[in-house]
Amino acid sequence: MNKPHLQPFYKTEDFWAIVLGTFLLLLALALYFSLVTSDAKQKIAGFSTIIEQESVKPIKTVVWHEATAGLAQVKLSQQPLGHFLKTLTALPNKWLSDPLEAIYKPAKEEGGLPTASDAVKLARAQALRAEQAAQAANFAQLALNLGAQTAIDAWQQQLTAFEKNRAKLKAGGFSLPHSLLLITILTILFAIGAKVQGIAFLGFAKGFALIAMIALVSLILAAQIDFKNYGIEYAIWAIVLGMVISNTIGTPAWATGALQTEFFIKTGLVLMGAELMIGKILAIGLPGIFVAWVVTPIVLVATYWFGQTILKITSKSLNITISADMSVCGVSAAIATAAASKATREELTVAIGLSMIFTAVMMVLLPMFIKFVGMPEVLGGAWIGGTIDSSGAVVAAGAALGDRAMYVAATIKMIQNILIGVIAFAVAIYFATRVEKQAGRPRIGVGEIWHRFPKFILGFIGASLLFSLLYATLDKPVVNLVLENGVLNDFTKNLRTWFFCLAFASIGLSTNFKTLKHHFVGGKPLILYICGQSLNLLLTLGMAYLMFYKIFPEITATI
Repeated sequence: MNKPHLQPFYKTEDFWAIVLGTFLLLLALALYFSLVTSDAKQKIAGFSTIIEQESVKPIKTVVWHEATAGLAQVKLSQQPLGHFLKTLTALPNKWLSDPLEAIYKPAKEEGGLPTASDAVKLARAQALRAEQAAQAANFAQLALNLGAQTAIDAWQQQLTAFEKNRAKLKAGGFSLPHSLLLITILTILFAIGAKVQGIAFLGFAKGFALIAMIALVSLILAAQIDFKNYGIEYAIWAIVLGMVISNTIGTPAWATGALQTEFFIKTGLVLMGAELMIGKILAIGLPGIFVAWVVTPIVLVATYWFGQTILKITSKSLNITISADMSVCGVSAAIATAAASKATREELTVAIGLSMIFTAVMMVLLPMFIKFVGMPEVLGGAWIGGTIDSSGAVVAAGAALGDRAMYVAATIKMIQNILIGVIAFAVAIYFATRVEKQAGRPRIGVGEIWHRFPKFILGFIGASLLFSLLYATLDKPVVNLVLENGVLNDFTKNLRTWFFCLAFASIGLSTNFKTLKHHFVGGKPLILYICGQSLNLLLTLGMAYLMFYKIFPEITATI
């Protein structure tokens, strides 16, 4: 096959997505590890020793809880550089009626908290007395042990409620000057990558400024509490605001060079790879793996077959992109699959639009249905994790059922996300060897399969392997301090949200209703999504029940 049009790999967005994502991850690791002082190490060692000593007792004692809380409070964000990094990528503050609170939210007076604090102290004293009674009997009397554990749990519930109320009174973490600095830094980084790809540096920078402003407004709107509760996330706002501009006054010509949707989201996906730590996945065992890795390919293949055979959707790339979007993990899988199948930007927009609509509906209705029928919490969490597309929506929907459901849902979604690379590679091979051949095009070789393969997935997998290795080799307190509460929670997770929001704003600005209209003729994409998601719901529920309650009930009991 003649391929003179192909660019060298170092001039592609996949290469620069890997470069920028890797650079940011390594920089974050270096900075956060440099913040681990001897004082922090001593605190960690002290709390860890106490936790280890108390863990041999048959109940989780007051001292165990306080040492665990103390360990969690050792954060690198308490240091100047750590605080700066956290503030740099912070998202707008939550707000209810005053949008200015999204930008500036000062601390409030702690009016009624002393009374709540007294209640916490009283509950702690009662827990301590119950624990001492159990300890006096050498923890040999079951009734005393149960009484102590009940009193300790009651104290923890009081403390949790108190801390939630206190958190509402704290100042917001968002800083507009820091966000503008972040936008400036991102402009430079992405503009360098765009320059190598042949896009003028200054032209890209001008367009990026518009995209970044839309992203910032979208994040502010998504921080509104009512919108957030209804699942109206930043992705919807970014696409809608972009579409309003593109379909009214029109997207300015000077901004088109910066509409690099895939560049932004692929870089974000490389960062996302760092969150998929194998140690966490193994913790939930085989049930979660079966739910995520058996059902997903079945739904993907069945939905694609249904679209081609029954609905007779003309565009196979649109069919497979919608199928992957719905069966794997929403937007992330859609981007990778669209790249592998050479789907158009309009087809990708259709798939993402359907995903966001159904995600918003399902994250509200699915927990309500689970509660209404009295479904067990673990089963409900597994069902949510395997069917709702967006990771954020999965966590929110799982949290509506309880902590156990949230943990199971988030872990299954994490396991499912690993399939992004596998699915993209399989789609690349299938479309290069079968679809192209059926279309009467010249035979496709290994070189074309490699060209078609979305190579940013290599950065995604590399980040996952690196952080999984760190997770497995470092002490758990250091993992919590540097990786989970530092690099991931305080820096890259929010940075990834910024990248995704930039991508959605670009999609909106580059989308014209006229170009989308023909894709919805006859309602076939909508029918495909509804039927595919219905199959997904049924198979996931059945597999989750089989794995968690029939084959591996002992694992379910330990969650």
